[in-house]
Amino acid sequence: MVLDHLDFELFAGDRIGLVAPNGSGKTTLFHLIMGLVKPESGKVEAFGQVLESEEDFAMVRRKIGLLFQDADDQLFSPTVLEDVAFGPLNLGKSRREAIEISRRILAFLGLEGFEERVTIKLSGGEKRLVSLATVLAMEPEVLLLDEPTTGLDNDIRRTLINVLQRLEMTMVVISHDFDFLDQVTRRIFSLENGRILTDEQVHFHVHRHAHKMGRAPHRHH
Repeated sequence: MVLDHLDFELFAGDRIGLVAPNGSGKTTLFHLIMGLVKPESGKVEAFGQVLESEEDFAMVRRKIGLLFQDADDQLFSPTVLEDVAFGPLNLGKSRREAIEISRRILAFLGLEGFEERVTIKLSGGEKRLVSLATVLAMEPEVLLLDEPTTGLDNDIRRTLINVLQRLEMTMVVISHDFDFLDQVTRRIFSLENGRILTDEQVHFHVHRHAHKMGRAPHRHH
């Protein structure tokens, strides 16, 4: 059992970082919230409603945006504009409205001029930002971000930090990047033995050290 009697509450305005070893159940938690996997026991409740049917979770997916760990799992249309506009169109927006929303979101992310770029030819960092654009275009109330900095170069990472700092949204961010979480979240939780540990129960810290010949290969013991 990956998660065991896990009790997790998220309130409007929360910005929570989630740090734990691989295989501890972080991604599973997100998938439970979105209805991508179903709990063997217990319940999932969102926006005052217990979620059981696919119809219930369809409602949740309109309000909660999930950024997958692998951008290639999120992008499937030939061009960037088609990918970003897909969500608004699926929500019933007109083509004109969907394009307006998509262009606005792309500009917000610093991706002006990307509309006709071929999605599969983007760099890993560009795919990550376009994936985020597809989520934001749905105008969600909550963001779930699964390892958003994986594989990003410094420029894209700085862009992502700036974007998330400007977003006034409730969010949960899975990451092993403590410096990143420190800049975009307000509390950091962990998972241990299938249960949530709050930041009152666990202390995170960073070791810093210097070497006279720091560029030379060396080992730590």
